[in-house]
Amino acid sequence: MPRHVGATWETTLSRIRYVRSYKPALAGLILGTLLAGSSPAQDQSDSDLAKQSQNPVGNLISLPIQNNTNFGIGPNDALSDVLKIQPVVPVSLTKNWNLINRGIIPVIYAEEIVPGTGSTSGLGDINYTGFISPAKAGKLIWGVGPAFTLPTATDDRLASDKWSAGPGVVLMTMPGSWVLGVLVQNVWSFAGDDDAADVNSLLLQPIINYNLDKGWYITSVPVITADWEAESGEKWTIPLGGGFGRLMRWGTQAVDLSAQAFYNVEAPTGGADWTLRLQFKLLFPK
Repeated sequence: MPRHVGATWETTLSRIRYVRSYKPALAGLILGTLLAGSSPAQDQSDSDLAKQSQNPVGNLISLPIQNNTNFGIGPNDALSDVLKIQPVVPVSLTKNWNLINRGIIPVIYAEEIVPGTGSTSGLGDINYTGFISPAKAGKLIWGVGPAFTLPTATDDRLASDKWSAGPGVVLMTMPGSWVLGVLVQNVWSFAGDDDAADVNSLLLQPIINYNLDKGWYITSVPVITADWEAESGEKWTIPLGGGFGRLMRWGTQAVDLSAQAFYNVEAPTGGADWTLRLQFKLLFPK
């Protein structure tokens, strides 16, 4: 069902001012550096590093710190902010196979949606995925492995209260300047609070990047989700949008900065209208 932005321009501007006060370091670091610039990556090795950074199963240690601010939630156009710490640590299993360990540790702030409940903040449920992937990638890059969700949230409003698990898969190709692929996982609950709702959820993440000169790239990496336990018409969240990024070096340290915005063309009742995503990623090539 189509979504319409419910917030007035005044409300939207006040939300943006809130984000600037709530996450000033991350927003200033990413937007300021992207626009003002630093020493851009210019040689072929850094061009290859940019594409490797965009590959979810690349043999590259990295530490992405990603901030997602969701606007227009519920009848009062509330805001939520999800800071995701996402370490990626590849481990060599054999000379032919790698295990790509990917974690997502969410720190969440959510404004009041139901009157009288107040706002809330804290740790959300942690997600881990372990992709087994060939050490020597061909034209088709792939990884497959288990995904787990751990009930680590510090507030029931941020939690599923369930242990969940399921399969995950990544398919990628890198023709020329393009990085194209998809990451898919579906998890089902198998333990946890008996009174909590069962979990059966899909995550589908298309990956579209086009690399330009001097470390710049155009990117669209939306996170499409489906809650299979929800009623008909309330299952899907489908964002459309994208943005830009830049790989550069601060001294010897490689960093990858990006900014994207997404509008939800489909969302459950009360879901967010749109999302602003800022990401700062430290890269540690082997």
